[in-house]
Amino acid sequence: MNNTQPPCGSVAASKIFHISKEPPLFFIMMRFNIRVALFLVTLLGFFTIFSMWSLCGDRHFKEWNSLDKQKEFIGTEEIDCFINNDYVIGCRKEGDEVFLPFSFLKKYYEVYGKVINVDGVERFEWSHNSYNKIYYPKGRYDPRGVFMYFENYNVEMRERVKYVSAIEGVPISTQWGSHGYFYATQIAQFGLSHYSKNLTDPEPRRKTVEDSYRNSAKWTVPPESFLERTFDSNVTSNILRFRTGDHISDMIYLKMDHVLDFVLSVNLMLGGNSTLTVVMQNREKGDVYNLHYMGTDVPITAQDNNIYHGIGSFQEWRKIVRDLIVDLDKGLSLMREKTKHKRIPRSKLKVTAILLFGFGSIANLTLSTSEHMTNFYSAAEWFVKYQDANGGWPIPVRRHLASGFSDLEPGWYSAMGQGHALSVLSRAYYHSGDAKYLVAAMAGLKPYSLPSSKGGVLTSFLNKYSWYEEYPTNPPSFVLNGFIYSLLGLYDLIKIAPRGQADLAKELFEDGVVSLKSMITLFDMGSVTSYDLRHFTLGIAPNLARWDYHATHINQLLLLGKLLNESVFTVTAERWIGYMNGKRAPHN
Repeated sequence: MNNTQPPCGSVAASKIFHISKEPPLFFIMMRFNIRVALFLVTLLGFFTIFSMWSLCGDRHFKEWNSLDKQKEFIGTEEIDCFINNDYVIGCRKEGDEVFLPFSFLKKYYEVYGKVINVDGVERFEWSHNSYNKIYYPKGRYDPRGVFMYFENYNVEMRERVKYVSAIEGVPISTQWGSHGYFYATQIAQFGLSHYSKNLTDPEPRRKTVEDSYRNSAKWTVPPESFLERTFDSNVTSNILRFRTGDHISDMIYLKMDHVLDFVLSVNLMLGGNSTLTVVMQNREKGDVYNLHYMGTDVPITAQDNNIYHGIGSFQEWRKIVRDLIVDLDKGLSLMREKTKHKRIPRSKLKVTAILLFGFGSIANLTLSTSEHMTNFYSAAEWFVKYQDANGGWPIPVRRHLASGFSDLEPGWYSAMGQGHALSVLSRAYYHSGDAKYLVAAMAGLKPYSLPSSKGGVLTSFLNKYSWYEEYPTNPPSFVLNGFIYSLLGLYDLIKIAPRGQADLAKELFEDGVVSLKSMITLFDMGSVTSYDLRHFTLGIAPNLARWDYHATHINQLLLLGKLLNESVFTVTAERWIGYMNGKRAPHN
């Protein structure tokens, strides 16, 4: 017998209600609804937490990460740093160490640095020289070959080049005059860079667009216009002759979709105000730019994405070579003189059409990656054409070097410009065999022998050492890099001129080398070089060379040391390399 008694509450309940073994449907549904409700509440809570994490978690994660990174500052404190008792900057102190902001160090010590990421790890790189490169000579310098390291130069894209003249094919400078002028030094560097690139760059890729013979393009000719292919005995070539109506809709055009090769080369003869137009487009933004090459003497104008280059009003055959990227960039600069424009990368541009308007003829139209030797000979021809009776290439603007020096009035010569010109002309004579380049080079020696007081470039140091002045001021300035470039020009002529014809150049060169060997240490400031010797001639503080000029001094001495087997140049260059890495001359 089971003596276990049910709870009394259960007995009472059994008397009032009939308790079934199976629960009523109402209670089953109630339990089910409660479970669903709990599930929904849980799900809602999950989504709420997830949403909050999405909105705030990333911020908090960054904050936590930032706090983690700031652990290293635990134990540091802010401290004022008094700089020479002149001004105060905020620093941090940890133990006996005091940390100064790099933004202060960069300006104060003229050093350079940046944070970089290497394999996912950030690090800070410090440099004393703004990453200027030293070029150790690979072999003995050859005047028939690359000029120093000028294959790395892109002269026409310099900010101080206003544009490249479509009439002369050489850069127009704004170095000391915003109106723009021909500057012999810059023109020579343009020529030497292209000569050097021709030796170091791969063979250019070239597309013949129209030669009126094997490659005849499919031009669209409106009803009011005329186009024919014929042979011209004056140029002994097949040509494309055209004449259009007066309305813009009468333009003859050639549709294109051409990328990467943006150096235009064409022989042409255009009538007055007639144009050959190249249409370019930004492949990303769709912006369209029209480069018009016109039969006019107006050198360059720009308006509403139309850039006009005058090729001259004379109606005769001539060849033009135009870097479309350079012409576009300089045109945009002209349109936006008051605001610095952002250059459009070559990869984002394409040629979409070539248009002909007015009347004239064209032949051998190509697009290529480069036309280096044509650019080089444009410079060489300029030096032949514009050499004056004194054998020089005068600078047509005033130059104020510094307080204490006399101003150089328009028409002055530069030994650097003369030397660079000799380097161009010597190579042109070697490459072509044309004696006109040799004749011009020989005449270019005259200013070397003429004292600066009489309009030449020759001066002396302590009445003993000959010096060829980049800036022939009074008193003399003795600029180092320009003097060495003037020596290289003399050397180039000595080696390329026929035997016995460059005796004067040899004499001038040898005198200059003696001066450089004796005076080179005067430019050593113990931690950097001096740009010139104004501290000697004016009795003022040295004019310390910027790091790019300091690197130029080193590269020049390395070349001369190997060329002449003179240890004083090599040893000095190595010491100056040390300065670029923070080394200093020893104290007493």
